[in-house]
Amino acid sequence: MELAHSLLLNEDALAQITEAKRPVFIFEWLRFLDKVLVAVDVKEKQKKLVEQLTGLISSAPGPPTRKLLAKNLATLYSIGDTFTVFQTLDKCNDIIKSKDDTPAYLPTKLAAVACVGAFYEKMGRMLGSSFPDTINNLLKALKSAESQGRGEILLSLQKVLSGLGGAAASCHRDIYKNARSLLTDRSMAVRCAVAKCLLELQNEAVFMWTTELENLATLCFKALEGSNYGVRVAVAKLLGTVMATALMPKQAAGRLKSFSTLEEVLELMATGFLRGGSGFLKSGGEMLKGGGSVSREVRVGVTQAYVVFVTTLGGQWLERNFATFLSHVLDLVSHPRATQTHVEAVYSRRCVSFMLRATLGGLLGEKAQIAAGKEICQAISKQMRAVVVNDISGENKAGAADVSASQHVMVCALKELGSLVQSLSATASPLIQEPSIGLLETVTSVLLHPSMAARLAAAWCLRCVAVALPYQLTPLLDRCAERINNLKSSPEAVSGYSFAMAALLGGVHQCPLGIPHSKGKLVVSIAEDLLRTAAQNSRLSLQRTQAGWLLLGALMTLGSSLVRYHLPKMLLLWRNVFPRSSKELEAEKARGDSFTWQVTLEGRAGALCAMRSFVAHCPELLTEDVIRRLMTPIECAMTMMAQVPAIIKVHGAHLKASAAMVRLRLYDILALLPPKTYEGSFNALLRELVAEFTLTDNSANTTTSLLRSLCHYDDSVLMGSWLQETDHKSIEDQGLAENKSTLGPEEVRKSALALVMGALDNPNPILRCAAGEALGRMAQVVGEATFIARMAQTSFDKLKSARDVVSRTGHSLALGCLHRYVGGIGSGQHLKTSVSILLALAQDGSSHEVQTWSLHSLALIVDSSGPMYRGYVEPTLSLVLTLLLTVPPSHTEVHQCLGRCLGALITTVGPELQGNGATISTIRSSCLVGCAIMQDHSDSLVQAAAISCLQQLHMFAPRHVNLSSLVPCLCVHLCSSHLLLRRAAVACLRQLAQREAAEVCEYAMSLAKRAGDNLNITETGLEGVLFGMLDRETDRKLCSDIHDTLGHMLSSLAVEKLSHWLKLCKDVLAATTAVAFEVEKDEEDSEKKDEMDDDTMFTGLGEDDKSKPSVAPRWVTRVFAADCLCRIILLCENADKVHFDLAAARDLLVLHLSDLIRMAFMAATDHSNQLRMAGLQALEDIIKKFASVPEPEFPGHVILEQYQANVGAALRPAFSPDTPSDITAKACQVCSTWIGSGVVSDLNDLRRVHNLLVSSLDKVQAGKGSSSQLYSESATTMEKLAVLKAWAEVRSKDLIRPVRSGEDDEEEEDLGADVLPPDSLITLVQPELPSLSRLWLAMLRDYALLTLPAEFSSQLPPDGGAFYTPETIDTARLHYRSSWAPVLHAVALWLNSTGFGAGEEKEEIPSAPSKTPGLSQGASSTPKVFEELVKDRMHLMLGVSIEFLCFPRPEEPIEHVMSCLQALCTLLESPCAKTHIAEDQLLAVELLNVLHRLLLTRDPPAVQLQVTAVVQETIRAAQDHLQRQRSSKEGEKDSQASLGEGGDTGELVPGKSLVFAAMELLVFILVRHLPQLNTRVKESPSHVPLRPQRLPEESARLVANTVSILAELPSLCSPAGSMTILPTVLFLITGVLRETAVKTSDNSVPVPVSPALQGIKTIITSPLVRVESIHTQWTGLVRSSLASVLEYSQPDDSRPDMDQVSMLTAITLFLLSASNELVGVTVLQKGCMDRFRNALNSSDPWVQARCYQLLLSVFQHSNRALSTPYIHSLAPLMVEKLKAVERSRPGTAAELQSVQEGIRVLENLVGMGEEQNRVQLLALLVPTLVSYLLDENAISSVPQVSKALHDFALQNLMRIGPLYPAAFKIVIGAAPELKTRLESAIRANQASSKAKAAARQAQPAVQTAPTIKLKKSFF
Repeated sequence: MELAHSLLLNEDALAQITEAKRPVFIFEWLRFLDKVLVAVDVKEKQKKLVEQLTGLISSAPGPPTRKLLAKNLATLYSIGDTFTVFQTLDKCNDIIKSKDDTPAYLPTKLAAVACVGAFYEKMGRMLGSSFPDTINNLLKALKSAESQGRGEILLSLQKVLSGLGGAAASCHRDIYKNARSLLTDRSMAVRCAVAKCLLELQNEAVFMWTTELENLATLCFKALEGSNYGVRVAVAKLLGTVMATALMPKQAAGRLKSFSTLEEVLELMATGFLRGGSGFLKSGGEMLKGGGSVSREVRVGVTQAYVVFVTTLGGQWLERNFATFLSHVLDLVSHPRATQTHVEAVYSRRCVSFMLRATLGGLLGEKAQIAAGKEICQAISKQMRAVVVNDISGENKAGAADVSASQHVMVCALKELGSLVQSLSATASPLIQEPSIGLLETVTSVLLHPSMAARLAAAWCLRCVAVALPYQLTPLLDRCAERINNLKSSPEAVSGYSFAMAALLGGVHQCPLGIPHSKGKLVVSIAEDLLRTAAQNSRLSLQRTQAGWLLLGALMTLGSSLVRYHLPKMLLLWRNVFPRSSKELEAEKARGDSFTWQVTLEGRAGALCAMRSFVAHCPELLTEDVIRRLMTPIECAMTMMAQVPAIIKVHGAHLKASAAMVRLRLYDILALLPPKTYEGSFNALLRELVAEFTLTDNSANTTTSLLRSLCHYDDSVLMGSWLQETDHKSIEDQGLAENKSTLGPEEVRKSALALVMGALDNPNPILRCAAGEALGRMAQVVGEATFIARMAQTSFDKLKSARDVVSRTGHSLALGCLHRYVGGIGSGQHLKTSVSILLALAQDGSSHEVQTWSLHSLALIVDSSGPMYRGYVEPTLSLVLTLLLTVPPSHTEVHQCLGRCLGALITTVGPELQGNGATISTIRSSCLVGCAIMQDHSDSLVQAAAISCLQQLHMFAPRHVNLSSLVPCLCVHLCSSHLLLRRAAVACLRQLAQREAAEVCEYAMSLAKRAGDNLNITETGLEGVLFGMLDRETDRKLCSDIHDTLGHMLSSLAVEKLSHWLKLCKDVLAATTAVAFEVEKDEEDSEKKDEMDDDTMFTGLGEDDKSKPSVAPRWVTRVFAADCLCRIILLCENADKVHFDLAAARDLLVLHLSDLIRMAFMAATDHSNQLRMAGLQALEDIIKKFASVPEPEFPGHVILEQYQANVGAALRPAFSPDTPSDITAKACQVCSTWIGSGVVSDLNDLRRVHNLLVSSLDKVQAGKGSSSQLYSESATTMEKLAVLKAWAEVRSKDLIRPVRSGEDDEEEEDLGADVLPPDSLITLVQPELPSLSRLWLAMLRDYALLTLPAEFSSQLPPDGGAFYTPETIDTARLHYRSSWAPVLHAVALWLNSTGFGAGEEKEEIPSAPSKTPGLSQGASSTPKVFEELVKDRMHLMLGVSIEFLCFPRPEEPIEHVMSCLQALCTLLESPCAKTHIAEDQLLAVELLNVLHRLLLTRDPPAVQLQVTAVVQETIRAAQDHLQRQRSSKEGEKDSQASLGEGGDTGELVPGKSLVFAAMELLVFILVRHLPQLNTRVKESPSHVPLRPQRLPEESARLVANTVSILAELPSLCSPAGSMTILPTVLFLITGVLRETAVKTSDNSVPVPVSPALQGIKTIITSPLVRVESIHTQWTGLVRSSLASVLEYSQPDDSRPDMDQVSMLTAITLFLLSASNELVGVTVLQKGCMDRFRNALNSSDPWVQARCYQLLLSVFQHSNRALSTPYIHSLAPLMVEKLKAVERSRPGTAAELQSVQEGIRVLENLVGMGEEQNRVQLLALLVPTLVSYLLDENAISSVPQVSKALHDFALQNLMRIGPLYPAAFKIVIGAAPELKTRLESAIRANQASSKAKAAARQAQPAVQTAPTIKLKKSFF
């Protein structure tokens, strides 16, 4: 294939390949040429190229090749020289004139025709005057051509016309005359081509829409007769466009007769709709007799033409002329000719509904749609008045005709009104509420219409209203119920109002807020009453029976929670409606007359229908027992079915319809039940089914059959019914085959097989399809190899011998279905035969039907065989390519099946396609060629297949799919009129956008730059187009793909192109009508100055026609835009926190804050409820993300403060009384977020929002059932809980409020006076607390009950809780689940601050009405004793918390876990709670175990920190309790020893011991963060010793907390118990010290070290020291702990950054606090001295200084036995160190400090010495100090530090002298040089008076304590 990629055709390569591959090679070359021609200079090679290309004309090219060939030749001439163009043109014309009519020459002729068309299209007037000859030549050829030629010539003519424009006027009439007769050609492809040609012609030929208008219309109507879909589309386009032009011409043609009026044009169209192609009553006789009906094809075609007509005229036109248009189309459907038979009437109504929906729904904006709704309302009431008049004037014949006409008008009008309201959703409220329109009254009045169809339509319309505006649902139901009860004796009323009630009930599942539970009971009672009274009055029997069952069927759609209550009654009703036994059945047969049988059959059909509804909607209730009880009536129904034909014989054929209903309902319910349940009835059932198919006693049978739905979804192409694709959903696995789950005994199997095999030869394609399907299913079910082989063999034999189309198609499908259902493995041995037979059939050019079916089956086989097919890929692929290149494009079904085959082949080869081997490259390029051919096909389904093949290829081999050509092609398809093509394009874009969103958008934009006017991509890019599509598309799949595509694009691009995406969302949300995009005045975007007017953004048609203003985005799109807004905020947050920082100037989110707020505000205050929800959500996100962003220009303020008014205004409407509960609930959430965000610091400003919450609280206190209910009880639950949750959040946010709280005392003074003190929110909550606390507790009580496991359900209160009713318990659970956590926290805070509500037990009797259960226990008994109350509340709080923490669901937000832990913490701070949990130790143990489990599953550090806080409180509670016990048993010595855990034995029992539980949890945390503590890790062979490193801050805090708690644990134990745990505790604490004592740059103490040191101190100074019984153990412990510390502090290369100071501190702690145990242990003493010595010799002055300080405390220890050895050992080294300073004076402050600390130790030693040694000691100190003094000359030139040392020494000497005068004198006297030095220093000092001042300041500093302090003093 690569050889084909050259500018000139590589003729050598072509000659070398086989004949079969040449067409592909040539096509590939032409494709390459098509891409490069525009980009290269062809001057030198043009001659050769022309030669090669014209040579190809006569090589008999196939359809795709000739199209490309023509295009390339035309391009070549248009970019190169045009010298030889006329030569080439003549050559083509000669070929066309040729008399050779053989089939072999045909492709050459067609190629010449194609070239002529392409030349004129590309060059047009450049070809000058040659056109008359060309046109005449083409027209001459047209007369004698066969169908393919006719089609090609007409397409060429169309191109000639488009290239020449008005210049060809002289030939227009000729073309028109010649072409128009072909509109009724027998070939459909030719009809399409004529329509396209004439469409081109009417652009210039004025006569077509003036003088010839009527004739053309008649021709079009004739063309529609017997047409297919393609023809209908093309002719409709022609007819609609011409009509629109006649009304509003494109160019002034003033000379001609005046244009048509709207009435004339509509009259003309109506003729087609009502009379079809037979024209204007010209055919005399039979037309006048009113015979002959219009064929369905004509009517559908004219319907499409109406839509084209209105669409062409545009939305504004429709708005102005809607009244005329509406009355016209309604007249159509009321005309007797449109409704001659029932079936015809149904189709006519469908057509008119389509006209209305397609125009009204798409072209009008929301305002105009509301106006149209008014018009429709008026039309309905006008019709209704006419009916009522007729009714009164007696039953005359005209009246009956009128009723029948009016019913069709009603159906269409009501259906459109319903659709309109439903699509407008909540934005329709003006239409419903305006009294002048009276929509509800009008629609309700139709419920009494004499015609059933009209009543049903009115019911459906009411349902649409209720779904759009759910607050209407309950009032409408009530109104209907009341009317049914009042008008029981009117058959119309019973029927109409029951329809309406059923419809409304069916709509409930679309209204999330539901209806009150009581309505279900109401419906049941009405239905029962109707069924009971049915027999009383024969005039009403039928209606009452139908109505009763209909209501019950509708009731089932409300689901299990409601039906559960009525199930026993229902089962009884069902049982009674059928005869109990065959005896009863016989008796029945003998008894009834024709009328009673009709009522009976209707009743039974109704009962079966209600059963089906039950099975479908209440699967949870289908227990085995219920199914068994259902089977009784079902089996009766089956028995009865066998008898029905006999009954019909006796009582007349009018029972057939009712009997058919019974059968249909029965099959319906059986299809839903598991086949196992009716195995016993298989034989009887199969007999019935066989009869269904074979005894075609009337054709109406099939209208009740499920056949269509049984045929496999993918087989629709075979039935030519792919049109149904737009809405046809298959009921995949139900029906025939599934019902035979085991296919029972042999004879059943035989008869089934015979039935199916027979049907394979049935002329009806639907039956053949179903038979193939059934065959496959049977094979799957039987699953025996021999059976499958027999079936396959039958088909093989048949296919080899049969010649007729029917059996060849049926049996080829059978092969496909066998493979489809048995799968590749089961049918492997038949694969080779199947493939060879089907490949042969696919080449049978004589019958396209055979080709279609065989290719379709082949695709099924490829799909199901998977990798087993790999061996057949090449031959199959080459066949597919050959057929694509040769089969005429008019056989679209063949091309569609080829597309299916290609797609299946691509999947089979799969990821291999990425490879580079020769065979794979060939396969891949073949696939790409196949796709290219299909992309260029004229049929949109084939194009769609091409797109999905490319999508597959892109999935497997993305590098080889060229996006730069694919993306523009997809963008073009987005405006296609074919749903399937749009769907395929969007699905493909969705996949591309997932990986390469940026490229996709770029290529789409490049299209916008080069596009002609047929595209709607403007500067908003592809995303703009997709947003626009969301407005027009109704297909669910398509919309969901658009959402996904935009989502992927948003995720990849929104952060980089922030302004662009925000503007997109803003423009959609602002929904401006005039121009879709107005540039904001303050945005100076120079590029936008020259922008085009982008009306096209939101109109599908994309023509730049100003009469079509863009329709403003509809509410659904606006909701999506609001969701996008939230996503953008989240994406920015995840991408870069700088988006929330105003100081950084880039395109950041924070710069768009005012836009964000404006968008959220617009959405939150819209009509549409869904949009309000999305807006409030966006507002909440904005508040959360921007709450702490400071306002740079006003320090101390945040940026959101300026938007207070907007936030308040956005929230206020949500609290109005008529707002739905879910919106109020959301708004409460936003209120609490706003109040708690700390944005507003002025309480008065906060009151605005706060008052909204206060008003809601009043609503909550009103209790249950106080207001008239519109929605279900669970909606009320949701709203009330949301209010309580919001208050709870405000109460608990109080603690954690503004970010600006100061933790350290120093910072607090900086807080400005205007900032709220942290507790201020409490003032907002305080006044409400008494009632709030009561409600909160009630809510928690409810929640506790609702979380009980199912087996305790009997304990639930029978009439519900404070805020839920028992019927809505399941939905209520969800609402409680989302709001309990903040409430728990708030209650804990309240209990803590009021001492568990002390002092309020007197007010326990509630002030609210006692309808609020759970609040009123106090009312009955005397107020509970306070202790009891505390106990109850503790149990409630702990119960709820522990239940939740035991097993928090993974989807629970982490905030709930945090709230729960914070609540526990707050609770346990309260003394009452402490006492409670300490007295019940098992409870505390359980709590700790649950917390331990929580730590295993939840990682966030915040959670772990909070857990340690709870543990700490629990341990404190136990300590206080033990303290109380100890003090109460003060005197009793022996009992003291056994107090505490462990008693006398020291044993701690797991599960009962609190200390053990705490240890487990704390060890877990430590080992998690410091795995090195775990000895097992160290001993494992794979262990690599880790260097201690700094822990992250959160981990460090966590370890610190854990160590603090660990150190407290021994105090909970008895002496014996403490000896059990102390080894572990000390091991862990010293371990933590080892791992975390790491040197820091600023010499600060690492966070965990302080608690570790503190812990060591706590333990070694504990009272245990004084307990004799454990003395030796204790001493051993202390010594070994110190030994560990010494070992850890050993200097070591592996730990260069060990923090020596912390280790020394620990050693000193041991020496000071445990001196008795350590005195005289030489090995320890030596170790300690070593460590001090190392520190003194350290090169770090900070370590030296700290060492001096620590040594001082050891030297001064009161136990001389401890301190003396240290003084002897270390003092000499110190003196030596200090003496050395004279030689190297300190250079830094730290070094100076170290010297000062050393001197201080020496001074202290002097003071400690006895009098007789004082001289010796001073002899060490004084000379050292004197040596620090400087020469008076040197003083001025030395550094500051050196001078400071001089001053320090001098002051110390001047202080020591007076302290020890005698000794001082001796020392000074002994060395004269000392004296001189000292004196000169003193003199110099006195001389400088400045120095005096300095000395005065320095004086106090000397006596102060050491300057280095630990945060906590450990000594």
